[in-house]
Amino acid sequence: MATARDLLKGPVKVINVGLDSFAENLTSLGVPNVHLDWKPPANGDPEMIKILSILWEKDEYIKRVNEQAVSRMLQARPKLVDIKPAKEAIPGFEPNLILHAGPPISWDRMCGPMRGAVIGALIYEGMADTPQKAEELAASGEIKFAPCHEYGAVGPMAGIISASMPIFVVKNEAGENKAYSNLNEGLGKVLRFGAYSSDVIQRLNWMRDVLAPALSRAVNELDGVDIVSITAKALQMGDECHNRNTAATSLFIKAILPALLKVCEDSELKEVVEFLVSNDHFYLNISMAACKAVLDAAHGIEGSTLVTAMCRNGVEFGIRVSGLGDEWFTAPAPHVSGLYFPGFSDSDANPDLGDSAITETCGLGGFAMAAAPAIVQFVGGTVGDAVNYTKEMYDITMAVNPAYTIPLLDFQPTPVGIDLVKVVETGTSPIINTGIAHREAGIGQVGAGLVRAPMECFKAAISRFAEVTCE
Repeated sequence: MATARDLLKGPVKVINVGLDSFAENLTSLGVPNVHLDWKPPANGDPEMIKILSILWEKDEYIKRVNEQAVSRMLQARPKLVDIKPAKEAIPGFEPNLILHAGPPISWDRMCGPMRGAVIGALIYEGMADTPQKAEELAASGEIKFAPCHEYGAVGPMAGIISASMPIFVVKNEAGENKAYSNLNEGLGKVLRFGAYSSDVIQRLNWMRDVLAPALSRAVNELDGVDIVSITAKALQMGDECHNRNTAATSLFIKAILPALLKVCEDSELKEVVEFLVSNDHFYLNISMAACKAVLDAAHGIEGSTLVTAMCRNGVEFGIRVSGLGDEWFTAPAPHVSGLYFPGFSDSDANPDLGDSAITETCGLGGFAMAAAPAIVQFVGGTVGDAVNYTKEMYDITMAVNPAYTIPLLDFQPTPVGIDLVKVVETGTSPIINTGIAHREAGIGQVGAGLVRAPMECFKAAISRFAEVTCE
């Protein structure tokens, strides 16, 4: 039998586990070594490891349930079927209801850009004629506030949807559920970033009176627009369908233009087409509604650890989990690290905001950044970073989506189906690319960047999941 002394007679063979700095030191000294990149589950958190051990015992059951949930996601077929006022399209929408992004929040706790967007919506609806009166009305208790997600809807940034705002209606033809989103105004000084000046309201009025009716007629002329095919092609053309939608918007215009030519007068057509071609982000809201329809199809499955929503209201970040119904799990909204427009800096930025992380929840956006290397010019980082973010997300997801592939990864399918257990076990938070709103109402967008979902949300959710599972 070999002794320790015998082992020391030969060349030293080292396997380094964990900290790569030890391996780097050995390499610098000329000592051959093999580095194993390992860390304890849940970064060594004893409470989380105890919860994970309980769930590992139920691994086969949870795996079967999750396969059902992911199957519903992959089978979903979102289709844009109409554009209608919110009060006509969304069941239960009341005249005094205003929907907002993120988990529930009251007027007195809203951040500056969300307050600005609410002010703009009340002026737009004719419920107030000055910002001061709008603020008084919002604080009076006469206005009902609710998350977009609780009405089957999503909205980027402040996410405000009021009664007469036109919205996209997206139907999941595989499951019959519907999802909704407002229309994209463009970048900069717009309502969703908290701006409410007269030009912002004027643009919203035009979108309601001209753009939305024209698009509605065109969509109905086409008997709907298939969103999956547009998104799939856009990923092949350099989009990730969250913060880069240049190809997707172009493909949408190509799909709808023949119908617009049939249903629009010449002057109306000119205005509509000019607006669409000047707004590379127009497809974002369609992408969001489609992702919402896909994830809602997999929501509410008992025993599933699939994350079905990630969203932010500028104060809190919230998630929902399929097997935990409509319960919210929240943590303080993080600050975004990114690139700023000239004249702005970190001190101007509001914490993370918006429902647009529904795209990441569905495997697009930050999860598909490898498909969109040019996105780094908008949100920061390098092309290598974009590729690495996508590769990292495979570690916390349940499956891949064969409908969406990434050329830069040799056409590997995108990661899909965020697993609550894997997030906590690996200690890897989902990556999100996003816009940055000014912290004060009325100013608008000041930049764009990258942010991680706070791990506290996932820890709270997995604790609750363990309680429910063990009842």
